[in-house]
Amino acid sequence: MDKIDREIIGLLRDDARISFKDLGERVSLSANTVADRVRRLVAEGAILGFEARIDHAALGLHLQAYIDVKLKSGTNTHEFEEVVKTIPGVLEVALLTGNYDGLLRVACKDQAQLLRLIDTLRDRAGVQDTYSRVILHQTPVRAPLAE
Repeated sequence: MDKIDREIIGLLRDDARISFKDLGERVSLSANTVADRVRRLVAEGAILGFEARIDHAALGLHLQAYIDVKLKSGTNTHEFEEVVKTIPGVLEVALLTGNYDGLLRVACKDQAQLLRLIDTLRDRAGVQDTYSRVILHQTPVRAPLAE
């Protein structure tokens, strides 16, 4: 991966809908050359997909939170991930080292829905304990990619 590939990835991260023509102009290459590079980056797994950024508040989900989860003894982490992916409101899941086994980012319409989501985690996902923090404000960071 060269400097131009990294620049293309950064531009696509900021606007996944940018045309190959505009992308080419930004990196001083033809649209066809940029399209070939993007296809190669996808094939190599450097680009996993293209997605829309969602304003959850516009969908009525005004409360976002991080939930640290500690799994019950014997809970399989792969099964935990698979169950969590089916629970409405879960946006991200990460497995961790340290005092907690995982971290979820969730979006809910209110505190009552957050409480129901936590109850669902305990009932269906093998969660023993949780520690929740409500997100007051979040700013996307578009810093340059690390070398």
